[in-house]
Amino acid sequence: MALPNLSEADRKKALEKAAKARQARADLRQKIKNREISFADVMKKSDDPIVARMKVSTLLESLPGFGKAKAAKIMSELDISASRRVQGLGARQREMLMQRLG
Repeated sequence: MALPNLSEADRKKALEKAAKARQARADLRQKIKNREISFADVMKKSDDPIVARMKVSTLLESLPGFGKAKAAKIMSELDISASRRVQGLGARQREMLMQRLG
């Protein structure tokens, strides 16, 4: 698929929007790490575009006491792809995550 030709103003606007989304995800990860918001609360907000577009592995790695290895182990045990985003979780996968971490 060819990329659309954007005007300089449209390109700048898209870059700013992407930067804001990245910052919002970083802020959310920091709140999770600082225990200001729980895993269950994040999963309840899965219709929020910031949460929905976050990779499940990134979300798990943000939890206190979790790293790449522990997150990968849980995802493997629950048969969740490493590239899966929160919005793409199936009902069974979501339920299993909530039982395990919620």
